[in-house]
Amino acid sequence: MDFNKSLSYEDVRLQIMTQNDFDKLFAIAKDPKIWEQHNDPQRYKTEGFKKFFDSGIDNPQNCFLIFYKNELVGSTRYYEYSVAQSSVKIGYTFYATKCWGTDLNSKVKNLMLDYAFKFVDNVFFDVWNKNFRSQKAVEKLGAKFHAKSKCGEKYTFLLTKEVWEK
Repeated sequence: MDFNKSLSYEDVRLQIMTQNDFDKLFAIAKDPKIWEQHNDPQRYKTEGFKKFFDSGIDNPQNCFLIFYKNELVGSTRYYEYSVAQSSVKIGYTFYATKCWGTDLNSKVKNLMLDYAFKFVDNVFFDVWNKNFRSQKAVEKLGAKFHAKSKCGEKYTFLLTKEVWEK
């Protein structure tokens, strides 16, 4: 699976994130409302977002900037790619609040899933137990609850290639 590839379809473009993108992405991420249901609600602060951003830069599968109608509106990533399990995870996604309630998330995930299922049979989504927006969003894609973390704070949802292609 080639993770060094930007993806696009219609009015959505996923571009590989670089170290130089911090300031323009933080301009979106500094809205506290974005992080209310996340495990680290302090990501709207510079130091909290820097940790999040750096983990994306250091991610072996890369991190994407999300452009919608040629405007930067958030980021997402593939992570924990496993050849042995024929799987990858999709997550760490956030959008500017003005994009909430639009078709953007389904467009981004459709683009990522169509690409991922060329190479793997299973896509997992990790979602925090209090992040009800994200839980509903992955369920709309067809993903099913798969497991709960030992501490119960994180849920894993699974979407199989078989279900996706129906």
